Amino acid sequence: MFKKIQIYKLIFFRLLLIVVGIELSIYFFKINLFFTGIFGFCMVFLLVREMYFYVQNMVLLYNKTISSILQNDFTSDFSKHKIDKNYGDLFQLYETMKSKHNEQISRDIIYRSILNNIETGVIILQKQEHDWSIFLMNDYFSSHFNVPKVSKWKYLKNQLSSLCEILEKDDFHEIKTSIEISINEQSRQTFVLQASRTEIFEQDYFIVLLDSIQNVVEKKEKDAWINLMKVISHELLNSITPIRSICQNLEDLVEQDSLSAEDLEDIKHSVQTMLRRSDHLQKFVEGYRKLAMLPSPKKEYITLQDLIENCVQTMNPLFKKENVEVLNAIKGKYQIYVDQQQIEQVLINLMTNSINALESINNKEIGISAEAKDNRVFIKISDNGKGIEKEIEDKIFLPFFTTRNEGAGIGLTLSKNIIEAHGGYILHNNKDGKTTFEICLIDE
Repeated sequence: MFKKIQIYKLIFFRLLLIVVGIELSIYFFKINLFFTGIFGFCMVFLLVREMYFYVQNMVLLYNKTISSILQNDFTSDFSKHKIDKNYGDLFQLYETMKSKHNEQISRDIIYRSILNNIETGVIILQKQEHDWSIFLMNDYFSSHFNVPKVSKWKYLKNQLSSLCEILEKDDFHEIKTSIEISINEQSRQTFVLQASRTEIFEQDYFIVLLDSIQNVVEKKEKDAWINLMKVISHELLNSITPIRSICQNLEDLVEQDSLSAEDLEDIKHSVQTMLRRSDHLQKFVEGYRKLAMLPSPKKEYITLQDLIENCVQTMNPLFKKENVEVLNAIKGKYQIYVDQQQIEQVLINLMTNSINALESINNKEIGISAEAKDNRVFIKISDNGKGIEKEIEDKIFLPFFTTRNEGAGIGLTLSKNIIEAHGGYILHNNKDGKTTFEICLIDE
């Protein structure tokens, strides 16, 4: 505001000089000082000319700066004008907008780089009056579907009609489905299609994601194999390394001419160690066999309440030994169609895990409940134990993963496989100081 007042003062001062110059020139003519009067009018002319160019330059500078801001053109250089303090606010506005513009460009480059480096087809449409335009198409979409980066919906429709017809059929609303698309007139491939619509600053956008089911499955399989091989190699090395070291030690001992009582004790101890590690390896292989050769469930109708009571009765000696209170809240006569032995194994595994989690707890409680809804039966087993650490939540169902020294690491994996073989699922959560495992079975 202060700088605007300064500009107004400068213009007012120039106008005042012009008015005073005109008055003096007229006065000189009246007193017959013609040459002085003419000189005065010349000075007035020069003042008017200087004021004209001053105002013109000021207006041009303002117009150029504002136009640059409005058109997002920040290539202009106003460094030679920055010494003029009268334009300080104007140049500060320009520099602020330039900084924000450059920051936005940097963000756009980063976002586009991220989108172009993911193995998912991404295309974003923008509503233009009554039609759609291509706001963004990532490199994977363009190369995988052999589609040039067009700007209009009608051009994309000519290139990829099968996809566009599905989107138009649902009137560009949210959708999640699988579709088959023929690429380069070759065999058709199946893709997972996810589309969502959003409005940002009164602009309508439609985001489409396409994932190859084959790529998803291959990635999952690869991750599973990597995790499995890590566990297997870890277990093998844990047994083979000490066994090899013991064998070297035994080799040195047997090469001696005579063996002392101490040497014989070392040999005995070494053999016992090798037997223990061999037993551990045997249990490891048997656990893998259980997972790999799980028989198909032999289903029959049984009452859930009877099933739970059988499991509790089986575990009762251990509950009494560990002073665990079991709260069985199942009252209804739920009929479930399952393999009784396999589901009992799952429930016993979960109860055993709960007992281990209650090891350092004073008031030990295990809760069992169930409910039926939407043609499904949900069985919950919870405990007030130490819970599952966040760092390992995503690993507890991995084969041979365990936090206990004496554990085999197959209980939860085997339970998960059994439930999935029954067409259900198992999940867990930590809430209100309790860890709960929930089993979902289809009520056939």
